[in-house]
Amino acid sequence: MAKKDKKSKEAKKARAAEKQKKSLTKAELKNKKLSKKLGGDEDEEDEDIDVILANYAKEQEEFNEIKVEVLKTHPSKRMNPTMVASPLHNKREIILFGGESNENKVFCFYNNLYTYSIDTDTWRKITSKNAPLPRSSHAMCAHPSGVILMFGGEFSSPKQSTFYHYGDTWILDAETKEWQKVDQKKGPSARSGHRLSTWKNFIILHGGFRDLGTSTTYLNDVWIFDVTEYKWQQVEFPPNHTIPDARSGHSLIAHAEGAVLYGGYTKVKSKKNLQKGKVLNDCWLLKMKSDPKGIRFERRRKQGMLPSPRVGCSLVYHKNRGILFGGVYDFEESEEQLESEFYNQLYSYHIDSNRWYNLGLRPQRKKKEVIKEKTRDEDLEDILNSILAKANLNDDENEENENENDLKKSFEEEKEEDDKSDTKVYPYMNQLPHPRFNATTCVVDDVLYIFGGIYEKGDREFNLDSFYAINLGTLDGVKVLWEDLSELDEEASNSDDDEYEDEDEEEDDVEGEQVEEDEDEEEIEEEQQQEEEEEEEEEEEEEFPDPRSWLPHPKPFESLRAFYVRTGAQFLEWSISSNRQARGKNLKKIAFDLCEDRFWERREAVSVAEDNLEEMGGVGEVIEKDTTKISKRR
Repeated sequence: MAKKDKKSKEAKKARAAEKQKKSLTKAELKNKKLSKKLGGDEDEEDEDIDVILANYAKEQEEFNEIKVEVLKTHPSKRMNPTMVASPLHNKREIILFGGESNENKVFCFYNNLYTYSIDTDTWRKITSKNAPLPRSSHAMCAHPSGVILMFGGEFSSPKQSTFYHYGDTWILDAETKEWQKVDQKKGPSARSGHRLSTWKNFIILHGGFRDLGTSTTYLNDVWIFDVTEYKWQQVEFPPNHTIPDARSGHSLIAHAEGAVLYGGYTKVKSKKNLQKGKVLNDCWLLKMKSDPKGIRFERRRKQGMLPSPRVGCSLVYHKNRGILFGGVYDFEESEEQLESEFYNQLYSYHIDSNRWYNLGLRPQRKKKEVIKEKTRDEDLEDILNSILAKANLNDDENEENENENDLKKSFEEEKEEDDKSDTKVYPYMNQLPHPRFNATTCVVDDVLYIFGGIYEKGDREFNLDSFYAINLGTLDGVKVLWEDLSELDEEASNSDDDEYEDEDEEEDDVEGEQVEEDEDEEEIEEEQQQEEEEEEEEEEEEEFPDPRSWLPHPKPFESLRAFYVRTGAQFLEWSISSNRQARGKNLKKIAFDLCEDRFWERREAVSVAEDNLEEMGGVGEVIEKDTTKISKRR
């Protein structure tokens, strides 16, 4: 029985194996038929998968690839782009992104990224598929950590029948020019016309507007972006805390305690539930804290020679002050007609003292032959080293030998910048650029760069194609990198022809009125002169208050280099008394930084003294008297 059972089991297994073999054969035939229908066999399918993966890898590589193109010309004209100075140390570079153009009432938006190297006078166009979508009226802010944050902006169809606001956040690596989108559900709402500033490891966002088609909503919220965690957080103020009115197109510049907010534009309700534009010229200090719950606004009083109310001007930070250019103010003649005044003045706003100053150009002085001052530099270095030696604060010998020429190097770099001739010679003009608003500005080292802007004449809007540079230290003219105002010239010639025709017809009727107008104008001018004299008398005593009068004062026509050569020892002694932990090279750096801060702190007062000396007879240089030599003058 056992043998029979064993045989039956083996027969069962054999039948099962044969059945399984048949089913596998059927499945194989079925797969072959299916592969034929799909157009290939198993081997070809494996090859297709490899090709597909290779294609995906190639597409991803192309998506992240950054292409750099050196331009033979400059970027095309555009309105409302953003322009920032590179935050990288010792890299003199300007970064320009986005904007819009309007040709024949057809709008075109850009997402081009351009860089301008000041040292080589070269524009580069940088493209990447992983870039933000086209936009204008966005905001960008460079952080000292080496990243640039961009938020928001607007986009419209070519004829502006539809309109869109962005609410996305992007980070641009200043070194690699690689874009990274920051995905966060809870962040600022979509908007345009907002402003950004920096404080420690935060980037601050304030205000802006949203166009809803039927109405425009202006915003007054404050958000902070942590550059270490890449996260937005809204600042909540107590219910009874006074905050600035909602606005857009204002200014927000860095301050040691947070950020200073100035001016802007908003709309308020008027008759019949209509909105009426309002120009703001108030000033606030946003006092930051590491804990967002402690952040507060503080209103600042108006002081100094304030700019007249205007919009379309933006303060840009430079050496603990703000530099303002241009703007426009609309005078409402009637409900259907607006008259506008455009500006091209240059103002300086001292952040700590909260005072405004008017900056004016002075005639360009002839460059003197370069005089070698190695002996003076060496003398200063010996004096500084002897002061450090007496205080027993010298560096180690190795460090001292490596860094003893730091001051000379910085001076040589300054000489090279002053003496080197540009590869291309650019013209200078002794007047500020044509009036405009919404010009894009930034400061690199001590030079203000002005790109584009908008000007209006009647119903026509002109997108100005221009790029200028103004040295804020000398203010000796405007360097014209390029300028094409041909459209304005054509408009002006046409309007002049029309005026002459009208004058011939109305000349007789106007003569009587002109006499009265002249008399009225004389009276107005006299009143204005009296008011100006009274204001000058009131502000004469404290026109340029000196918060640190114990520090050395720059002389008229004295460069920063010459100022430090003359006063470096005094600044070093002050640095030693104020920085007990520092030594050697670090103390020299602290002394130079203090000297530089002092130089720019007193720049406006020195500029006025220079202007007065120029008016007295074209004084070219103030020479310090050598008291060691006694001489008689008969």
